[in-house]
Amino acid sequence: MAPVLLHDVLEVEGMRFGVNYGCNKVRFPAPLKVGSKLRLGAEVVGVEDVEGGVQVTLDVTLEAEGSPKPCCVAQVVYRYYS
Repeated sequence: MAPVLLHDVLEVEGMRFGVNYGCNKVRFPAPLKVGSKLRLGAEVVGVEDVEGGVQVTLDVTLEAEGSPKPCCVAQVVYRYYS
């Protein structure tokens, strides 16, 4: 769900294409119940130059409405090429 929802909170301009490069860490502290409303929060924690573009590291939290704990906490890595 994170890659789909990230498009609503993160806009990257001036790139030819982007690649979901992977995850550094993923945790699932609580279950996500079917039909729950889901909210994504993201924070850019790193930007590094790579050949032909940049690598962006994001701390992502997915929360289900009414749950006391997030259903997913992850650090995701994307590469954007110009």
